[in-house]
Amino acid sequence: MTLSSHSPTTQSWHYLQATHLLSLLETDRHQGLSRFSVTYRLAQYGENTLKLSQRKSWLKMLLDQFQSPLIYLLIAAAFVAHLLQAWVDTVVMLMVVGLNTGLGFVQEAKATKAMESLRRTTESQATVIREGTQQQIPTTQLVPGDLVLLKAGDQVPADLRLLNSQGLQVNEAALTGASSPVEKRATDHLDEETMLGDRANMAYASTFVTYGIGSGVVVATGDATEMGKIGTLIGAIATQPTPLTHQINQLSHRLLNVILGVAVLNLGIGLWRGTAASPLLQSTIALIVGMLPAGLPAIVTLALTMGMARMARQNAVIRKRHAVETLANITAICTDITALLTPNQMSVQQIFAGGDCFQVSGKGYRPVGHFYRAQHPVNPVDCPALMDCLQAGALCNDSGLMSQDGLWQAVGDPAEAALLVSAAKADVVPHSLEAWMPRLSTVSVSPQSQAMATWHGTSHPQSTVVYVKGTVEEVLPRCDRASTNVGKDIPLNTARVKQVAHDMAGQGLRVLALARVTPPAGTVQIDPQMIAQGLTFLGLQGLQAPLCPDAMAAVRLCQTAGIDIKLTTAAVTDAALAMGYQMGIVSQPIEAAHPPVLSSQTIDALPDEAWASTVDHVSVFAGMTPEHNLRLVEALQYRGHVVAITGAGSRDAPALHQADIGMAMGMSGTGVAKAAANLVLTDDRFVTIQSAIAEGRSVCDNIIKAMIWTLPTNFAAGLVIVMATLFGSPLPITPLQVLWINTVTAVLLGSTLMVEPKEPGIMQRSPVPPRAPLFNPVRIRRLWLASLLLAGLSLAAYGTALQQGYSIHFAQTAAVNGLVGGGIALLLSSRSLTDSMFKLGLWRNHWLWGGIALTCGLQLLLTYIPEMNAVFDTEPITLATWAKILGAMFGVYSLIEVDKGFQPPPPSRSQ
Repeated sequence: MTLSSHSPTTQSWHYLQATHLLSLLETDRHQGLSRFSVTYRLAQYGENTLKLSQRKSWLKMLLDQFQSPLIYLLIAAAFVAHLLQAWVDTVVMLMVVGLNTGLGFVQEAKATKAMESLRRTTESQATVIREGTQQQIPTTQLVPGDLVLLKAGDQVPADLRLLNSQGLQVNEAALTGASSPVEKRATDHLDEETMLGDRANMAYASTFVTYGIGSGVVVATGDATEMGKIGTLIGAIATQPTPLTHQINQLSHRLLNVILGVAVLNLGIGLWRGTAASPLLQSTIALIVGMLPAGLPAIVTLALTMGMARMARQNAVIRKRHAVETLANITAICTDITALLTPNQMSVQQIFAGGDCFQVSGKGYRPVGHFYRAQHPVNPVDCPALMDCLQAGALCNDSGLMSQDGLWQAVGDPAEAALLVSAAKADVVPHSLEAWMPRLSTVSVSPQSQAMATWHGTSHPQSTVVYVKGTVEEVLPRCDRASTNVGKDIPLNTARVKQVAHDMAGQGLRVLALARVTPPAGTVQIDPQMIAQGLTFLGLQGLQAPLCPDAMAAVRLCQTAGIDIKLTTAAVTDAALAMGYQMGIVSQPIEAAHPPVLSSQTIDALPDEAWASTVDHVSVFAGMTPEHNLRLVEALQYRGHVVAITGAGSRDAPALHQADIGMAMGMSGTGVAKAAANLVLTDDRFVTIQSAIAEGRSVCDNIIKAMIWTLPTNFAAGLVIVMATLFGSPLPITPLQVLWINTVTAVLLGSTLMVEPKEPGIMQRSPVPPRAPLFNPVRIRRLWLASLLLAGLSLAAYGTALQQGYSIHFAQTAAVNGLVGGGIALLLSSRSLTDSMFKLGLWRNHWLWGGIALTCGLQLLLTYIPEMNAVFDTEPITLATWAKILGAMFGVYSLIEVDKGFQPPPPSRSQ
């Protein structure tokens, strides 16, 4: 069977009867596909990936390196040199083209290989049924006919025709643009003309499940999906340059126009002076070659790639290269306290059950501790209400514990793991408990609810029980009675429970409420209405997450850097505010009349305009769900912020995708969260975020420094040649010598700025506005000052040599060494745009001194080796000439340093 043989129906999967559709796909709705069928179909249809996401071929990667106007101009100059029979010039120019494209190719190949390796480590998983067995497989291995299970937080891995659904809702914004989740129903069939956005029995690739559970059969994979059909649009979006790349591309085109304009001016001056055609064309070629910053397009790629490598070593793995640049622009970070601001180890410290308050000893996930009531030890077995509360927390739970080399770790949500630990301290072993009371199903509550419900069997065949866990605000209104230590239920004292919860939250504890209900005998399905009221309250568990000192320091550093920290937590308002105060996110006392905190209920009640105008003034958001986090990101972006958000769960994927920088937890995060994020924190620490932001700022700084150094070197070469043409003088620097300067300095000098360490105080500056111009008046002044100084140094060396009676080759050699020497002086000054190299520290960048040493060595070879003299028309120069060049280099460095004193330290790129 091939889908192509049923082409009339492939556009109308929503229209077919389910039984007919399964027959066409030759699959069984209970058993799924066989291993043989999967192998055959994978060979037939290929992997479930879009062509746009597949790796670029090596040939395409190589050809892309030529896509630069500057490279085109260099090739044209080589062609003109060929017409003039300047064979050496032609060969060397083509060698420079080859060197530039080769370096770009190697860098892109390395980046592609690194991204491919990362893609494999963060590859999304899908839950399927094959040969009657539920399995986890990479989404790339899905084939038409596979049976896929969906739950809240999953990214739909392929186009599916739904077979079952229970409260299923899907966010289809990626496909249809609809901002609100769409309710899905496993309707038998729909009208054939039903529009894409109204096909309730279909779930499409790249959309996200926001609520409920369901299952479906794969009808299309890869480019055959609806998302694949609009691949051209996706490709256009995916290839959009980052703001910095776009600005540099614009600068390259402007430079091209300037170079061509100066070349025409040079020709005009030569014709006016009556210069012969051959030397005039030679000087014009030299001018074009000299002013071409051919290595400029590679600067960004090199800087971003090296930044990615440095961040990876610091536990921040960049999945998308543009994230390196965007990190420099971040103005707001939305973060949960559990994973990033604590050691990711929560522990239950207090329990309220049966009208009594209990304290629990022990920290972390090691299941060892004791229970106390009024500071006296108690045996949990003697407190039935306490045991009921612990049992509920262990059963209404999707997480686990793992011990490795004596170290206990959470598998899943840290709060749920803490509930398992508190139960284990009372010898309530989850595995034994689940064997005795197996879970029958997970019960839908509501899409916005902060509660979870599970249905369990008991030792009595006709008896079942539903446990409910969630925030106090969510669970308590559903309860009308409470469990006691004598095994009887009594009317619930709501006021007492609220007061205890308030006291726990005031101590910075996250409070979870637990309840149960016993369905009537013979119940075959739990309706959400059955848990909406009439529950028996079992108790409260107060969880503590110890704060990390390094996280608190990192938060303060980010605030100093002008970044707003927004604490988003599922905890209630009092607990959230206490956490914010402890972390320093909230600066005023928690007893203040108007605390900077919003609850989820307040957020839901705010209209969009009021909500958007409020987010700037609020630091803590309590009772947050993934849907609230998404709305927070959108509001901050509306206010002009560049937003980063952290997430670990599958349901966090929409917010991670929407944010300018989505940061997924590498240790505790799901595959869906990692796939939706731009950056993966392999150690789940907030300090890693702070380090990544500092690194991103440093990368952008180094790109600017490299440009401030590169352009004056090229402009100076152009000025030298124009001045020679204007005064009718022989060329101070030949085209071949200009190529030598560009090649040697770009590779050995310019690239060393890419590894310049972060400047002191980089996190005391304001964020970099994303649309700020690359060159402000201060930097433009620096460019022209440096250009004039370098050109003056080269012309002075040339003119002095001629005045002293030396040959033209001697003078040209002096000019070449003068220009390179001036470039070295400018390089030392360009290590910082505001501070001297002595303040930075002379030896912080060992690569820079290595590059200078190699450059000096090559200049000596160019000057004194006869074979080099013959090729480049150079000649040995005297020690006196070297002394004058060194003195001039000191003058260039000093004047640029003096210029730094006339400007205030710029806090960002915009100043």
